[in-house]
Amino acid sequence: MNTDIIITGAAGFIGSCVAKHLQSQNYKLLLVDDFSKHKKDANTSQFSNDQKIDRQDFINNINDFSSERMIHLGARTDTTEMDYKIHEALNLEYSKRVWNYCTEHNVPLIYASSAATYGNGEYGYQDDHHNINKLTPLNPYGISKNEFDKWAIQQDQKPSQWQGLKFFNVFGPNEFHKGRMASVIFHAYHQIQKTQAMKLFKSHHKDYKDGEQQRDFVYVKDVVQVIDWLAHNACKSGIYNLGSGVARTFKDLVQAVFAAMNIPSNISFIDTPEDIRGNYQYFTEADMSKLKNVGYPHAFTTLEKAVEDYVQKYLVTEQYY
Repeated sequence: MNTDIIITGAAGFIGSCVAKHLQSQNYKLLLVDDFSKHKKDANTSQFSNDQKIDRQDFINNINDFSSERMIHLGARTDTTEMDYKIHEALNLEYSKRVWNYCTEHNVPLIYASSAATYGNGEYGYQDDHHNINKLTPLNPYGISKNEFDKWAIQQDQKPSQWQGLKFFNVFGPNEFHKGRMASVIFHAYHQIQKTQAMKLFKSHHKDYKDGEQQRDFVYVKDVVQVIDWLAHNACKSGIYNLGSGVARTFKDLVQAVFAAMNIPSNISFIDTPEDIRGNYQYFTEADMSKLKNVGYPHAFTTLEKAVEDYVQKYLVTEQYY
């Protein structure tokens, strides 16, 4: 089967946004995912059934497909799933087979890594290959992603061009299906809509006040733009950070949601759940110099403008990307 671009994880949050963007450019796409999970159906409703293939059927018959490019975004992304074997199968072993296919067939590869690989950030947030073996992720998801990054950079046989993208805290349209794992913006919007108020997690770290935990929040439209640019420009292979490059507090984030909804800010604090408290990241900030140094020309959307766009164009209207 011949196609222009294969996208795994295509029914998911980021994957469906990438797929819709590339389809608008008239690429012939093959969408790979577990399409039995019907809560994601709306993300790919505009695509025909003959564009879709089950993720296991695809990997079992991967050599039957011919493509100009692979965008591998499929993964088990639940950071609260503690069974490493699940992450190992879907995030590590599956990814190795995709890598080997791209290597054997001379297919450029873009794949999803994660900022979860950085753990507590004790080695900083620089996407330097020399740091990857030192990193200590805080959960099985992050471990599986880092194990694949380590494996990839050790390979003698590589795709003709490849980039692994360490996604930071991505938010935006098409995350309706994610439940507990949806972005804070998504949950804040619905909580504020219902109660006119928002509860944030307290800080359980002496160096951070309540609500002043900081993350690098990046809008999915910026992520799509980076992937599009990488797909159209030959640049150095390797692992790259993909965040906004600016850490912001959760208080900033929620205040932006209140402003986008035109509701006065009303924030209170609750204890962080026990099951995630020990593995909670209090600070992340992507060093974006590596991507900029290979020529990426675009600025990232500010938090306030991104939240306003997401809330007013998608959450209020219940629209998809």
